[in-house]
Amino acid sequence: MPRHVLVPVDGSPQSLHALQFVSSEWDDARVTLLHVINPVQAGYRAGVLPSGSEEWYQEAKTEAEELLAESRERLGGLAVETTIEVGRPAVAIVEAAQEPDIDHVVVGSHGRRGVSRLVLGSVAEHVARRSPVPVTIVR
Repeated sequence: MPRHVLVPVDGSPQSLHALQFVSSEWDDARVTLLHVINPVQAGYRAGVLPSGSEEWYQEAKTEAEELLAESRERLGGLAVETTIEVGRPAVAIVEAAQEPDIDHVVVGSHGRRGVSRLVLGSVAEHVARRSPVPVTIVR
């Protein structure tokens, strides 16, 4: 049974399913909620924010904090920590999973198959293949 679970959240129904799974399966685990601000969504290269982007970043950070607060509420009485990172979501999740006390990752999946998965990629698949700890994919 995991003692400290990393749960990436992005506000999608899939990440909400991951939260629900964690709260129903491991009611005594510590949880770290992770939200990754992806500069690519704003048209910037991942990890590189040009000058003048402070306003965009502050807005994205505020939205992330609100999402993390809502996600924390969904977990009820679990011990919850939150963190915000900037970069490519799949890479940031794998890096966060390398923290010494994280022993499991629960990630939501859109369940794409075939060509759409190849074209769009799969964060869940990337995490499952590269995570140093076990990963549960919730759909």
